[in-house]
Amino acid sequence: MRALRVAWGMPVGLPATRWMAELGALALRSDTELLLKSRRVVPGRLLDSGFAFDHPRWEEAARDLVRRARGATPA
Repeated sequence: MRALRVAWGMPVGLPATRWMAELGALALRSDTELLLKSRRVVPGRLLDSGFAFDHPRWEEAARDLVRRARGATPA
């Protein structure tokens, strides 16, 4: 979230409580575990097969996401 706030130019973020996350997960018809637990995932099979990500780092992807959300054309 910090990288996304930086990309958006939002200096401060408010913490979300568990009940807020549960309400959001309910609205999205998802599981709160996906929101509340961290997972380090390495795309081994993709990388082994030669897949190349457009944005290999989250910070780059966050900037691109913000640019798209604001309607700017890609660089």
